[in-house]
Amino acid sequence: MISAARGPWYQRLPAFIRLMRLNRPIGTWLLMWPTLWALWFAAGGLPDLEVLLIFVLGVILMRAAGCVINDFADRNFDGHVERTVNRPLATGEISAREALVLFVLLALAAFVLVLFTNPLTLKLTPVGLLLAACYPFMKRYTHFPQVVLGAAFSWAIPMAFAAQTNSLPPALWLVFAANLVWTVAYDTAYAMEDRPDDLKVGIKSTAVFFGRYDRLMIGLLQLATLGLLIAAGLAFGRGLLYFAGLGLMAALFAWQQWLIRDRQRGPCLRAFLNNHYAGMLVFAGLVADYLID
Repeated sequence: MISAARGPWYQRLPAFIRLMRLNRPIGTWLLMWPTLWALWFAAGGLPDLEVLLIFVLGVILMRAAGCVINDFADRNFDGHVERTVNRPLATGEISAREALVLFVLLALAAFVLVLFTNPLTLKLTPVGLLLAACYPFMKRYTHFPQVVLGAAFSWAIPMAFAAQTNSLPPALWLVFAANLVWTVAYDTAYAMEDRPDDLKVGIKSTAVFFGRYDRLMIGLLQLATLGLLIAAGLAFGRGLLYFAGLGLMAALFAWQQWLIRDRQRGPCLRAFLNNHYAGMLVFAGLVADYLID
């Protein structure tokens, strides 16, 4: 991975860090929280420490891999979008070939982690990799790439149940569906940041598709998230503290609606970032609920 024009890869470590978004962990947290929800639901409390470590490391690796393949797919578009104009592939700091090699290495490292689980988890792995790899290209063909992203961000949920319990109980799909619609909601707010630029270059998104109904649709998706998480809590026999966490998530959703009311770039980004705390509060409520169970 040496380019005469760019210099040795190790001299460009800051650019590779930015490519993997290791300097911006919001995506890691948004993938981490629902994965932790799933592990706690599956274990009925604290999961096996080996499983927990595997999934924490796996989340970090796969989020990094997803960012790399996303920037590879968008390398000819990012230079025309205000938010992404300085990304390493757009500026030429990193080549497309280097990005592909890095994606493969990250995906292989995540796959090695799965080898320490069980055959059922291993069988689920190709679907997760396929979703992560194809999501960035969906914005060329459909206005619903956020749905594919939601599925990719949610696939760790059945994998977590498989790794912890060696089974796939039907109730896990409530958690899966909740995270999927939540992802579509917050990523639509994120896409509102780029909508003016996306319209110019022809990139599709739910923000473009929903148009002036964007806030309404985000609100409906947030209500669906809460409803599905309530159903999941009932299915897994959760108590007051878990539902208190959902109440706090609802309060943050209301705050996000206030932030995006004028559809301005900065506040829409703040609304997106605020979902980190929403996921964290649900996890905190879930952990506390199991501790007093």
